[in-house]
Amino acid sequence: MPTYRYELQQESGDLLVGQLAAQSASGAAHALKDRGGRIVRLVPMQVSEISALKRFWAFMNAGSGPSKRDVLDFTTQLAVMVRAGISLRVAIGGICEHVENQKFKVTLTSIIEDIESGCTFSDSIAKYPKLFSPLYVNMVRASELSGSFGHMLDRIAKIIARQIETQKMIIGASIYPGVIGGLATVVTIFLLTFVLPRFAGVFAGKEDILPWPTIFLMALSAWMVIYWWTVPIAITCIATSLMFASRTERGGIIIDKVKLRVPVVRKMLRALYIIRSLQTLGELVNAGVPMLDALEVTGNISGNRQYKTLWSDVGEGVKDGRRINEVLVETTLLPKPVVQMISAGEESGKLGDVLEEISEYYDRVLRDAVKTFTSLLEPAMIVFMGGIVGFIAMAIILPIFKMSAVVSG
Repeated sequence: MPTYRYELQQESGDLLVGQLAAQSASGAAHALKDRGGRIVRLVPMQVSEISALKRFWAFMNAGSGPSKRDVLDFTTQLAVMVRAGISLRVAIGGICEHVENQKFKVTLTSIIEDIESGCTFSDSIAKYPKLFSPLYVNMVRASELSGSFGHMLDRIAKIIARQIETQKMIIGASIYPGVIGGLATVVTIFLLTFVLPRFAGVFAGKEDILPWPTIFLMALSAWMVIYWWTVPIAITCIATSLMFASRTERGGIIIDKVKLRVPVVRKMLRALYIIRSLQTLGELVNAGVPMLDALEVTGNISGNRQYKTLWSDVGEGVKDGRRINEVLVETTLLPKPVVQMISAGEESGKLGDVLEEISEYYDRVLRDAVKTFTSLLEPAMIVFMGGIVGFIAMAIILPIFKMSAVVSG
C-alpha cells in the first residue's frame, strides 16, 4: 500500500504535516477530509523522493512515448476530478498512479512538482509541446483566468477525440492504396527478377522479331538482376531529400502548394486544413483568448504553410485595425461562402460559434471526400495493378506467338 506525505491546514490555521497509507490518492484525500481542515499538499512519497536524474533515466528507459489517446484519457479524467472538487495537485497525482505509459507517468510527475513549486498548470504543460498543443495550452491558460477550468477540460477532450477520429479516418483511407501499391511493386520485382530471366535463353538471337515491349522488359530485367541494389538506395535518397526539403522554408512551401493541387486529394486536404484552422480559432475565441494570440496559434496548428501565412496576414490586418473578413476576402484558400459566414459572425458578435459550425460542416465534407477518395481509388488501383501484370504477360506471350508463326511459315 503506497504511503502519502500530506500537509493539512486546520481550522485554527495550524499546519499539520504527516504520513498516511492508502490504496490511492483519492482514498488518502477522503481519509484526510474526515479529519477536517483543508488539504494543502498530498504527495506519494515514492514520487516526491525521485530526483531529477532518476526521472531522466526513467524517461529514457520507459519505452515508447505517450500517444494522443493517453492525453485524451488524462484530460477526460482530470476534468471529472476537477469538477468533483478535488484539487489539481491531488487529481493529477491520482491519475498518475494508474497511467500505464511510463514516459507519460514521468511527465506527469514533473508537472506535479512544477505545480508544487508554484507554477500554473498551463505553464507546466507548455514545457511538453509534443504532448500538449498550443491550442491545449492556450485554452487552459484562458480557463485559469476565467475560472472555468473543468468545463474547458471537457471541451479540450472533445477536440482531441475529434482529432483522433479524423486521424484514424485519414490513415484508414491511405491503408488500401498503400497495400495495393506495395503488392504491385513486389509482383513487378518478382516478374522482372525471377520470371523474365527464364525467357532470356528462349529469346536469345531473335531480337529482330521481338516487339518493343519485350525488348524493353528484357533490358529492364537484365538491369534489375545486376543493379537491384540501386533501387532501395534511390528510394531512400528520394525519401530523405523530401524529408529535408519539407523542413526548409522554401521546400516546405513548395510541397504544401503541391498538396493543394493534386487532383482528388486536394479536396480532402483542403477540408482538413479548414477544419483545423476554424475549429482552433473558434475554440480560442470562445475561450476568451486575445484575437492576435488566437490567430498565431491557428496558423501554427493549421498544418500547411500557405494557411499559416494566411492567418499571419490576418493577424497583421487585425493589428492595423481591419476586420478578419476584410483580409480573408482576398484569399483563395477559403471558399467565399465561408468568408461571408465569418463576416456575419463578426457583425453579430458570435464569431466563435460561427467558426465552430463551419468546422463541423467541413468535418462532414472531409468524411465525404475520404469516402469518394477510397471509392475512386479502389478500382483505379486494381486497374493499375492489372495493367502492369497484363503488360508483362503480353510482352512474354506476343513474341512466342510471333516465333510460332515464323516457324509455321
